[in-house]
Amino acid sequence: MSSLTPGSAMPGAEPAPTEQDLTSVRAALRSPRRLRTEVLAGLVVALALIPEAISFSIIAGVDPRVGLFASFTMAVSISFLGGRPAMISAATGAVALVIAPVMRDHGFDHLIATVLLAGVLQILLGVLGVARLMRFIPRSVMVGFVNSLAILIFLAQLPHLIGVPWLVYPLVLAGIAVMVFLPKLTKAVPAPLVAILGVTLIVVVASVTVPTVSDEGKLPESLPSLFWPDVPWNLDTLRIIAPYAVAMALVGLLESLMTAKLVDDVTDTRSGKTREAWGQGVSNVITGFFGGMGGCAMIGQTMINVKASGARTRISTFLAGVFLLILVVGLGDLVGDIPMAALVAVMVMVSVGTFDWHSIRPRTLRRMPRSETLVMLATVVVVVITHNLAIGVIVGVLVAMVLFARRVAHFTSVTTVARPDDDTLVYAVSGELFFASSNDLVYQFDYRGDPAHVVIDLTDSHIWDASTVATLDAITTKYARYGKTVEIVGLNASSAERHERLAGNLGADH
Repeated sequence: MSSLTPGSAMPGAEPAPTEQDLTSVRAALRSPRRLRTEVLAGLVVALALIPEAISFSIIAGVDPRVGLFASFTMAVSISFLGGRPAMISAATGAVALVIAPVMRDHGFDHLIATVLLAGVLQILLGVLGVARLMRFIPRSVMVGFVNSLAILIFLAQLPHLIGVPWLVYPLVLAGIAVMVFLPKLTKAVPAPLVAILGVTLIVVVASVTVPTVSDEGKLPESLPSLFWPDVPWNLDTLRIIAPYAVAMALVGLLESLMTAKLVDDVTDTRSGKTREAWGQGVSNVITGFFGGMGGCAMIGQTMINVKASGARTRISTFLAGVFLLILVVGLGDLVGDIPMAALVAVMVMVSVGTFDWHSIRPRTLRRMPRSETLVMLATVVVVVITHNLAIGVIVGVLVAMVLFARRVAHFTSVTTVARPDDDTLVYAVSGELFFASSNDLVYQFDYRGDPAHVVIDLTDSHIWDASTVATLDAITTKYARYGKTVEIVGLNASSAERHERLAGNLGADH
């Protein structure tokens, strides 16, 4: 009798692909099944990008072609330059909100100059290793990011569901039904693509009047061309565009790196965060030179690509951009007839699939520390209120830092451990000593009642910062006022070096 070891394949079965094979373009090109998945996923994403790009163009105050061409150049360029295969980058609402004031107050040329400068800044930040800061984002912030993103995706669909003909609602429900039940029958074709085609066919055959893609804005009729902003290249221009460029660079990088981390978790594969950071910058520079409004990773379309459609390689990202250009320039009339109800149905399902439902189950909330839940809620609330994922993540990280410092601060204790003679008392301090925990340390000693010589044993502690050294100086000073001496012992090498370097040099009378 033969036996199978864990992870081995059944005789005659196709071996499980490795992580490298899953994201390999070459491996996908050799497999007709995987190549079909990548091609169809790119087509679905392209269809979903059109109304989004038009909407974001309106937010930024530019012509729809600016957002559509930006989505094309971002998707195509990042498919070669980016560090996260299958992630979709295009014109986004977060970037549109940041650069809208430039367009309103200074015009289109200054907007493109802002995009170019933001791209250069992202390249510099990427090369400097800003992606490594991702390790400091707690899981609770990541959960809040995912949940708030799902809420924003759903809220973005409400304008297409309010004040519309009643026929829109059954069409949306029909699209949702296709995406729920079709995968149970077959996964040969992406359910979102079938839903879009099916709902469109119903509308065309029944000759009903419902809002369509063409109602969102005029589609371009020509290919994008090179563009150079007509602005004076001097300090005055830099003063105008620099604040917006910095904001765009930071928002774009934060959203892109957070999205890359999410895709890593969904696909069980790793990405090159540093490459993704500078790749976003190069893509924005390329987009600016083609007169595009810039962008970053799009979480909704990325989830359509990797979760709903099953794509895993750069092929789907590249084809999403190519199909987008073909659809809006070559097949604009046909694409314009696609009912918005079909695309709304897709995005509603993306929202439902993106939300971490496990995080709000009563059982999970009972087991989870309250501080973790508070961090998640803070992230969600700020994102939903500001409609800015970057601000929400920053607030979430700050709340997590404060709560962590508060929690760790209470882990420090001071106890009396020995009295060798009438003139000596030994205290033992245990716990991590830093600004939050050491501030209360000064109140743990009996300066009047203690004997002439006090020993403070820090064997079970570690000095992390100057605040702790200043506190120890303050304790020594207080004892000295009563004519008593303090001896600090048990320091590890790092703590001893820090204490020797800073003690007595942080100011008197702390």
